[in-house]
Amino acid sequence: MDPAMVDPPSNTVCVMDASGRLGSNLVERLLRLGYTVHAAIQKQGELRSGISDQRKLRIFGSDLFDYHSIIDALKGCSGLFYTFEPLEDQSNYDEYMAEVEVRAAHNVLEACAQIETIDKVVFTSSVTAVIWRDDHASFDADFDERNWSNINLCRKYKLWHGLSKTLAEKAAWALAMDRGVNMVSVNCGLLLSPDLSIVNPYLKGAAEMYEDGLFVTVDLDYLVDAHVCIFKDVSSYGRYLCFNNVITRQEEALKLAQMIAPGAASPPPPSGADQETKIIQQRISNKKMNKLMMNFVTKSSRI
Repeated sequence: MDPAMVDPPSNTVCVMDASGRLGSNLVERLLRLGYTVHAAIQKQGELRSGISDQRKLRIFGSDLFDYHSIIDALKGCSGLFYTFEPLEDQSNYDEYMAEVEVRAAHNVLEACAQIETIDKVVFTSSVTAVIWRDDHASFDADFDERNWSNINLCRKYKLWHGLSKTLAEKAAWALAMDRGVNMVSVNCGLLLSPDLSIVNPYLKGAAEMYEDGLFVTVDLDYLVDAHVCIFKDVSSYGRYLCFNNVITRQEEALKLAQMIAPGAASPPPPSGADQETKIIQQRISNKKMNKLMMNFVTKSSRI
């Protein structure tokens, strides 16, 4: 093949898993931005339709437990957008899922360490890897990217999503630091999408999140923008809490409840004027993410 026909590594990125809602939208956005995209899809998965220009798209079958298939998808890439999507036969989060996510994260980061062209890994994690602690009452400051969920608390109350995301992200960070991989994590809130339902494992403990001012959501477009911003901005580092809405009013909580369970009976309206106007104090901060996004938009507008 003529070398002139090969895209330079700096303009080629991998999205893994590309079959999920976030992954497929990242693929589409990156293609529009001119990147060549290696879309790594797990078995049983498929790339969502709607991608019009596929000239710079390459699709790879990827098994997160097959190290060589990961390597194949990463070859020639300067960056990886990694998000874990359970297979259809593993759709329910339980304690076993934590082991699955940790093994997958370990394999992916180990593969990245072997690919010399990889400059940055954007690792999608969750707010549930931040907020589950047993010292909320005595915690004075807002929760931010410096906080980690308590693993024992997650096990005690069967908060399997929080447990999985915490252990997987910690495993990824440990390996990234040990092997010198430039990794940045995106700890996102509940992703709002048409297929969101009450069985989403993020929602376990939703009432406690709401009461503690920690129930945050994120729109898909904003989440995709955040991933691209973090990848393109050379100053990005560490962890970023990513959300663009905090549910602090009962009417907002009721609206979300009707969205995820439209067939369920509506709960009785709050009694008393105080309950109707009560606003839960927000106790989680995304200032770091907002600052990076603002700088990114400002720089982009100057180009």
